[in-house]
Amino acid sequence: MADNPPEFSAVESSVLARFFTNMDRPVFALRNLPEVVKGALFSRYSRTERSLRRVLLDEFINAPDSGFDRLAGEEGGADDMVAVRRAEEFYERVLVGYGDDSVAELAGAHVAVERVSTLAAKALEDSRIGISPLEKSTRYVRFDRPGLDGRYLYHRGPELAHPAYEPACEALFQAYSRMIEPLTQSIRERFPIEEGESDRAWKSATRAKALDMLRGLLPAGTLTNLGLFGNGRAFEYLITKLAASDLPECRRIALDLHRELSAVIPSFVKRAVDERYGAPAADRIASNRSETARMAERSGRTGTGPSVTLLEHDPDAERKVVAAALFPHSDAGWKELDGDPAALLETILGNRTNRRQRPPRALEHAQYNFEIVANFAAYRDLHRHRMLTQDRQLLGTALGYDVPTGLAELGMEKDFRSAIDSAAAAHVQLARDAGPALAQYVVPLAFRLRWYFRVNLREIYHLCELRTTPQGHPDYRWVAQEMFKLVAEVHPRLARYAKFVDLGPGDELERRKSEQRIDQKLNALDRL
Repeated sequence: MADNPPEFSAVESSVLARFFTNMDRPVFALRNLPEVVKGALFSRYSRTERSLRRVLLDEFINAPDSGFDRLAGEEGGADDMVAVRRAEEFYERVLVGYGDDSVAELAGAHVAVERVSTLAAKALEDSRIGISPLEKSTRYVRFDRPGLDGRYLYHRGPELAHPAYEPACEALFQAYSRMIEPLTQSIRERFPIEEGESDRAWKSATRAKALDMLRGLLPAGTLTNLGLFGNGRAFEYLITKLAASDLPECRRIALDLHRELSAVIPSFVKRAVDERYGAPAADRIASNRSETARMAERSGRTGTGPSVTLLEHDPDAERKVVAAALFPHSDAGWKELDGDPAALLETILGNRTNRRQRPPRALEHAQYNFEIVANFAAYRDLHRHRMLTQDRQLLGTALGYDVPTGLAELGMEKDFRSAIDSAAAAHVQLARDAGPALAQYVVPLAFRLRWYFRVNLREIYHLCELRTTPQGHPDYRWVAQEMFKLVAEVHPRLARYAKFVDLGPGDELERRKSEQRIDQKLNALDRL
């Protein structure tokens, strides 16, 4: 039998090779193509019987047949070869003409967002699906380094031109900066270098401990940097939500994001702030928030300390998990499915050897609703979990604040409390004169916040196994441990297999073992 003729000529293959990782296998990746072209290519692909490579060649390569030889011999020119405008026009027809929003998930962009407040960063990171954020760490980076103007890095928008704001932020940063070196030295005296431990690992672990202990001094207005990767649909909705924010800073970021993304994925974000779709949607979000706030009770309650409360759980969760696990392997209806819970749970969960072996989706049928009170710094870490439903109240000072364990014995608690209390006094003035939303900027991360998590058991496994590791910050470790204990009380058999949850006291020098493992990996690489 004769071999099938090749799909492409030698010249065509030479041109296409720069855009695909291979030319002869059924699984391949795209490269050297603008995002808008990649997205349009995939979208067009769903509407034709032709191969992806053929669609690119026929519909998105600018060069005529006579020009293939010339282009095939060039090293550059990829941007000129592909029809970017044709791809944008295709999106115009699909997104606007057909209303098929899903095609906007086929292309994305990387965006850096620098010198934004920690408060605004939470709004940027609040998307659950479609955007992956990464933020500057308070554990590994000092936040007292001045900016180019020689001033501490915190948000100074015109909306915060209140006489109490900058002095309070200055005092917080001065205390943070003043305490870093003596605290680091005290920690190093308490945890001297161990035999076989590298100087690099020891210094990294002890510095991280000091920065962890002092992060509560940083106000919510502290400037940070984020990297975001997301698809067009997610960015469009994020811009609309930011445009509806009660914080002027977030509204400015919405315009900045729209401008910059319009330069790389214009078709995807065109509607984010337009008069037909985006602006009315933002107005509706803002109006609903304002009207709902008028209905909400505000009693001025004060806090009694950190807490984790299980508000709701499903008493029938175990039966539902069993049915969900059996369902894809059965020909019976859901209500007919029944099995031995002990045997089934052992089958689907008993052989996990590490926390990266995710439990099956059947566990998503067990649902829990938690109310949590913990400091804002811990919330920042736990907020990153997106496979759940969560929302928070405004950051304020009524629920009190946490002082890091061990600060008193190191003789630094008084300085810490003094700066925190001064910021609390400024918050009262700002809340009175500028409103509670803007007053959040001056609140230090040590102050407690109330929020809720509605979460399924599968995510409980992931969150609690990850966040209770001994090297984790003690504040969020405690929250994750309490969540897991409450689940284990109501569903002991379902919780039993989350065997990588660590309910122990944790490491006093949290990063020491992790840094030592890094050294081992570096040494192994050096030996290669």
